Amino acid sequence: MSSIKEIARLCGVSTATVSKALNDKEDIGKDTKNRIKEVAREKGYFPQYYAKAIRMNKSYNIGVLFADESRSGLTHDYFANILNSFKETAERQGYDITFIDSSPESKGGRTYLEHCRYRGLDGVVIACIRFEQPEVVELLKSDIPLVTIDYQYPGRISVISNNTVGMKQLLEYIISKGHRRIAYIYGEPSAVTKQRLDAFHEIVERHRLDMPDSYQVPSKYRSLEQAAFYTKQLLNMEEPPTCILYPDDYAAVGGMNQIRSMGLRIPEDVSVAGFDDIFIAGQLCPKLTTVSQSTKEIGGRAAEKLIALIEKEDIVVESELIQTQLQVRESVMELN
Repeated sequence: MSSIKEIARLCGVSTATVSKALNDKEDIGKDTKNRIKEVAREKGYFPQYYAKAIRMNKSYNIGVLFADESRSGLTHDYFANILNSFKETAERQGYDITFIDSSPESKGGRTYLEHCRYRGLDGVVIACIRFEQPEVVELLKSDIPLVTIDYQYPGRISVISNNTVGMKQLLEYIISKGHRRIAYIYGEPSAVTKQRLDAFHEIVERHRLDMPDSYQVPSKYRSLEQAAFYTKQLLNMEEPPTCILYPDDYAAVGGMNQIRSMGLRIPEDVSVAGFDDIFIAGQLCPKLTTVSQSTKEIGGRAAEKLIALIEKEDIVVESELIQTQLQVRESVMELN
């Protein structure tokens, strides 16, 4: 079998260029790439990881199952950052990433499990999906190496942002600023939503805040329209809240726009806070107080744990909690 050096010599290029061509990198010319691949085929060259994959009966391919309710795909800042970190970590260890489309058409009528087997995936990471779906449960119960993000399933490894502590930190801070009438517009039913709601209720009870049930409003994650609608509803109450919490920073933008459209000022008339600490949170005026989630660490740890499972290393089946951090900025007013 030819070496990469011989392919480079025959093509009159560097070994680095050969490597780029065989890995389908974009920074070399199409003609050069095709010529290198043709010579490699003629000489029977297989990169080391291909040979290793054949020897070990592995594809070195990891599936990513991701389907958020808002249909925002990889424009979903929080999960896009997690998956980018996951991808970078996996690629450093020689693994490619394949996204598992959640639409029935793209799967050819197969279940998620059947699709994973059809693709020959070595393992799967699941993020942002309705985990109670029968075909998701089927995948979770299978023998495929698997890691979940922000969801804990018995007998499976998970990497979870500490939403409970994050919400407690945020609410304690707002209360410390003198706020007692605090509304919470929260997201769709999910493990994350439950963790945040439970933490919210615990702090409210601890401080013996007497807040009406109407201050807690179910909404959607990442919905500008619903955030604006419910913000208007809250502020038109006879006794409106002095501070509104949003399910995420993106939704907070919709709420802030609505507040301004009603002739009110932030934070002088109404305080607001978000969750996630996406890039835009620090660019708004006023800058948004929020909870930062370590997306890079979540994605990286999920990849490391999944690859350890795939390669049959000794690994404890557990949930790893990634700590959050309160980001105090300008959107919460001091009332004391």
